[in-house]
Amino acid sequence: MAEYKLLLPSMGEGVMEATIITWLFNEGDNVKEDDSVVEIATDKVDSDVPTPVSGKIVKILKQKDEVAKVGEAIAILEIEGEGGNTASEEVKTETPAAAPDTETLKTIEQPLQVAASNAEFSGDLYLSPLVKSIAQQENISESELKTIKGSGLEGRITKEDILAYVSNRGNQPVQQAAPVQMPTPATSTAPVATPVSTVQTAAGDEIIPMDRMRKIIAENMVKAKQIAPHVTSFIETDVTNVVKWRNKHKDIFEKREGEKLTFMPIFVRAVVKAIQDFPMINVSINGENIIKKKNINIGMATALPDGNLIVPVIKNADQLSLSGLAKAINDLAYRARNKKLRPEDTQGATYTISNVGSFGNLMGTPIIPQPQVAILAIGAIVKKPAVLETKDGDVIAIRQLMFMSHSYDHRVVDGSLGGMMLKHVHDYLQNWDLNTEI
Repeated sequence: MAEYKLLLPSMGEGVMEATIITWLFNEGDNVKEDDSVVEIATDKVDSDVPTPVSGKIVKILKQKDEVAKVGEAIAILEIEGEGGNTASEEVKTETPAAAPDTETLKTIEQPLQVAASNAEFSGDLYLSPLVKSIAQQENISESELKTIKGSGLEGRITKEDILAYVSNRGNQPVQQAAPVQMPTPATSTAPVATPVSTVQTAAGDEIIPMDRMRKIIAENMVKAKQIAPHVTSFIETDVTNVVKWRNKHKDIFEKREGEKLTFMPIFVRAVVKAIQDFPMINVSINGENIIKKKNINIGMATALPDGNLIVPVIKNADQLSLSGLAKAINDLAYRARNKKLRPEDTQGATYTISNVGSFGNLMGTPIIPQPQVAILAIGAIVKKPAVLETKDGDVIAIRQLMFMSHSYDHRVVDGSLGGMMLKHVHDYLQNWDLNTEI
């Protein structure tokens, strides 16, 4: 018999750690290859970790609510054979330019729990639970953290960054603390700290603690509103041709492909075309620089059965046919609602669509997810009388009408760009070709 270390697998770019939610097996249980053995959570999505081998769990190394790093052993299995994996087989990470000494590493690399990450840092620092824990343990102040140049996604501070800082901390020249100056509302660009309200409860009121995902959503929505000045444009679109086309093809498509044909692939196709017309809507802001994205990755806001929200991403949506979009959308929606998404399925969106019409709403003003600069809300399709221009004059007819709202970040998207982008989406939908192939 041999020991096998079950490692936390890589979960996509920018995801360096995960929190253990619950173990699906106990110590002493036998597991088979590809069995899901533990549920984990990142700041993006919950997922399962399967075991690549069959064997018996002899020791669980990371308990519920503890944080594990990518490549770190989370359990030890006893397997058939003479040799298991060794430390050399574990996922390797780049060594920072100035590695911390052995004693510092031993002190910091002890198992860290989420509860240890409650250091009071402002929301604009985007610190992971692990980095927060190290900062708290090493008594690193918020002002010091702001001097560390992050090498992670969107400039975030990684474990390697903070360990390198700890190693060189004693060699840094002592600086006099600068006098604190209160920024004026006209010149301040830093996000304002979220006020905490005190709510009085009455007899019979039920107190429901937020679950982990709801806390993340709340935090992200507050940050997004603090960071981006939102502007919203509205338009009403005649989608009669779209409705006729879908009614004509949905049964044929389902019989041929075994897939539902919803309106979403059509909406995504129109949005992709409009982004190609106005590529400066497909950007992000990094300090005073604008990053123009090469890929068009469309996020689709998806409501979950537990009342929470997640945004899976259709990668390279401009390279997919209508049939390909339909399959990708159905797959992501199904896996989102059944907790089967991988962390990488929720990363990399460059533009997002929110279908508020699926709840019967006529329109909405969604919050722009960071670091994107725009989001489109699709309203319910409703039959209404409308004026049509014909060669014989104006007539009133029953048409299928739908409102759309386009919210955009006024730091880089002005009304002309935001409005023209929305108008092009409108034009593509209103002039939908009934002969379009699927």
